[in-house]
Amino acid sequence: MNKLIFRKLSLDILAFFLLSTLAITMIVCVFQGVNLLDIVSEQGHGIKVYFIYTSLNIPKIFSKLLLFTYFLTLFVILSKYQDNNEILIFWTNGIKKISFINFIGKLSIFFMLLQLFLNLIIVPYTQNLQQQYLKNSSIEFFPKLIEQKKFSSIMKNLTIFIDEYTKEGELKGIYIKEKIDNTENKIITANSGKLFKTESGFSFKLIDGKITNITNSGSFNLGFKETSYELEDLNSKTRKEKKLNETETFFLINCLFKFIDQRKDSKMRCGLNNSFLVKNIYEELFKRAINPLYIIILSLLSSLIILKSKIIFFSNYYKSFLFLLGFGVIIFSELSYKFLFFSTIIELVFFFLPVLFIVIFYLFILIKTNFKINHL
Repeated sequence: MNKLIFRKLSLDILAFFLLSTLAITMIVCVFQGVNLLDIVSEQGHGIKVYFIYTSLNIPKIFSKLLLFTYFLTLFVILSKYQDNNEILIFWTNGIKKISFINFIGKLSIFFMLLQLFLNLIIVPYTQNLQQQYLKNSSIEFFPKLIEQKKFSSIMKNLTIFIDEYTKEGELKGIYIKEKIDNTENKIITANSGKLFKTESGFSFKLIDGKITNITNSGSFNLGFKETSYELEDLNSKTRKEKKLNETETFFLINCLFKFIDQRKDSKMRCGLNNSFLVKNIYEELFKRAINPLYIIILSLLSSLIILKSKIIFFSNYYKSFLFLLGFGVIIFSELSYKFLFFSTIIELVFFFLPVLFIVIFYLFILIKTNFKINHL
């Protein structure tokens, strides 16, 4: 009988968690999707690229929200059981309060492992895949981004000006400036031309114009009657460098172990071309590995709902107090990495603080429930 009761509780928690997480994740995803529309409007990528890019952001959103949605789930479900007197089913079947809380704690371990899996493996992989996909995608809407009588910097190191862009696709009064490197620029002007789609990108067919190469040592001009200007070798504005949150956890761990004594140094770097500060790597690994432990703290905090306050005045605000306290723990968990760079003692305190909180909460619950060893 007890197994059936706990199974019902598990299913209620899981169902509410999935529904609430899905709803909140989709809302956040839609808001972020609106902000990412510049992939199409400014960078010229296609609709398919946009939807795949935004979809690959879902694991990151889900992982970020997991701490809050799990706490919200436990708080709502346990409050419902308490308000509807469904919690009495547990007590009338001989289930002790400490056994009930132990079950919630064990269930929270599954969600903690889930977030660890997401933080350490899935999120870095999908974030890297997201950027790689965007970087390797063609700029399908390039012609739509060229406006007449306006300088357009659609691609990196490339500026285009078109005096007139007809409905038939004919271009008049063309000006193209390409920055080749820090010492050389190329300027192309043409009376007319047309933009063509090729297998590897886009190409300008230019008629009756001039090419000017400008270097530190001077410049030279070359006239032409007709020429082509290929765009496939030029870089778009899409970022090419890998960010810290897109980097594999195993790689970051190796970097940190290599420079463990310099983990607080503001100048020491590690990674490809020394791309990451060791200090930032330390913060990133802390957030990925330590923050999920706060799930257990929040589960124990939510379990306090079943322990009624004996103070009448305080009992009226008991649930509100617990919810605000839980929300404060979530905020604290997100900011705790900021304390890693104080003294070594403070660093160690904040490193082991989640475990300390778990022990303190659990001891408090044991005392409040007048536990006996055989009930643990």
